[in-house]
Amino acid sequence: MSPTFRSFVERNYRLFFVGALVNNVGTWMGRTAQGWLVLTELTDHSAAALGICTALQFLPAVLFAPVSGGIADRFPKRRVLTATQGAMAIIQLTTAVLVLTGTATLPLVYALTFALGSAAAIDTPARQGFVSEVVGPDLLTNAVGLNSANFNMARLIGPAVAGVLIALVGTGGVFLVDAASFVAIIACLWAMDARTLRPAPLRRGGGGAREGLAYVLARPDVLLVFAIVFVHGTFAMNFQMTTALMATTVFHQGPGEFGLLGSIMAVGSLAAALLVARRERARLRVVVGGLAAFVLASTAAAFAPSYWTFAALLVPVGLTAMTIMPTANSMVQLAVAPEMRGRVMALYFAIFMGGTPLGAPLIGWVGENWGARATILVGSVADALLLVGVLVYLVVYRGLRVRYRRARTPHLLVSGPPPTPLPEVTR
Repeated sequence: MSPTFRSFVERNYRLFFVGALVNNVGTWMGRTAQGWLVLTELTDHSAAALGICTALQFLPAVLFAPVSGGIADRFPKRRVLTATQGAMAIIQLTTAVLVLTGTATLPLVYALTFALGSAAAIDTPARQGFVSEVVGPDLLTNAVGLNSANFNMARLIGPAVAGVLIALVGTGGVFLVDAASFVAIIACLWAMDARTLRPAPLRRGGGGAREGLAYVLARPDVLLVFAIVFVHGTFAMNFQMTTALMATTVFHQGPGEFGLLGSIMAVGSLAAALLVARRERARLRVVVGGLAAFVLASTAAAFAPSYWTFAALLVPVGLTAMTIMPTANSMVQLAVAPEMRGRVMALYFAIFMGGTPLGAPLIGWVGENWGARATILVGSVADALLLVGVLVYLVVYRGLRVRYRRARTPHLLVSGPPPTPLPEVTR
């Protein structure tokens, strides 16, 4: 079997992958429909309203971080995922009914978005931790990369299908499809062979959030990844908003062209995820190189003169952005003790998605005052400053050294510090 797809040797992982693919396609259709609903049906292209909606979607990741990781480590993850997926299906079904009956309002959409984000905040650390129970540590890097490929394959399909369906049946029909997609992953979860799963030890007692935070604070290698993820996620990973603004306010396109942008960007994201899946180990140098390339690609996209030029530049933007995130995810999961993984991943996603409630309204305000192109440049500038800061930290505090060797084939030699040892976990 190709090294890219080696996790498929596990039947349970194949089921997980299929269920997640159907669910992710529905999720991207729902996100596309939500952006179109807020921008064109409930407001007159209000970037601020879309920013608020995006913030409400990710704010629960911060609010529930103290409990979501504890839930993932304390209860069987398959049961947690069944409950959260069922809750999200009900929320999206409610949204569909409101839109189809013409009773949807902006405050109601805000409330349902917050509810959906709340269920997702509990779902995410459980889902991330469950992957290691399906495949084990030897295949974890590959499985994380394939999960990212799954997400971006859905991103390739979902927005384009949503754009067509919005034109044919309206946004309400798209929300109905999204609600139905949650059934697929629930069915696949319970079709798995429980005897071949590798459940992590369940935590007992209280203090889960404090234990997770103390564990992370003792790990400078994990803290560095958290810092990268926070800045990149807060200021650069706002494509749901920035592409919507560029499509509607700069290039004046319809729903089909709007949905197509998400699918085009997913071409690069999918390629990046498959490249990450091929690697045996997740390395910091890949994250740093991805940051540098992302700054160049996103800056070029911000100044694109036409719709099709912008669409083409979204391929390298997606490629570089998705080189950073799954690599960082794998680094954290492989660095922490199995019994701490749920709590640490809850903090990871609180850092990643929790920055959106800060960044999305800010970027919405930037879009209102300086235009859609400026919303992309905010991420480019933030990542450029982040890149400089990371390199300075690695050189000054972690002993990174870069030397030029003159030989028949000149090349750079990069050396760094040894891995940080695992701290003891107290129970």
